Amino acid sequence: MIQLDALTPLVVDYGLWVVAAAAVIEGPVVSVLSTALAREGLLPFWPVAAVLLAGDLAGDILHYTLGRRGLAQMPRAWRRWLGIGPARAQQLARHFGRHGGKTLMLAKLTHSIGAPVLLAAGMARMPLAPFLGWNALAALPKTAGLMALGWYAGDAWRLVELWLGRWTWLALAALAAGAVLWWFRNRPVS
Repeated sequence: MIQLDALTPLVVDYGLWVVAAAAVIEGPVVSVLSTALAREGLLPFWPVAAVLLAGDLAGDILHYTLGRRGLAQMPRAWRRWLGIGPARAQQLARHFGRHGGKTLMLAKLTHSIGAPVLLAAGMARMPLAPFLGWNALAALPKTAGLMALGWYAGDAWRLVELWLGRWTWLALAALAAGAVLWWFRNRPVS
């Protein structure tokens, strides 16, 4: 995760360029940290908000593109191992055709499952315009909430970073446990 101690000198030297690059990589933490820096007068508030929204959407587009184009580059054995075949792609396309907006909104407002859902939207070949529209709609309250947290509790950024990290690791651990259980249930018995 990005540390405020490392970000502050970079922001002083390079300003919003650092925030833009970092927001694409780690949007929630950067939203809190950069707003705390705006509160201290090191960054202009409204341009920070615009850069955070743009960085958030740029990260979403990267995930979408990876899902849309990366699947074809993935070795067939890996796709089979992950359960991503033509039938799964059709199932994803149907799901995102019917529930794409709801799925993206829910995923975007949770820190842990956003990336896999954005990848799945790309794999499902969800049209880009609705994808961006739903993500922009969800990015507004998410970014506003994180900025409010940074403005009012910016001094507690270490605690925010710790809790965001804990929830992410907890979600990943639950996914890993689920994958192991699924494997044990579905493995061939010899």
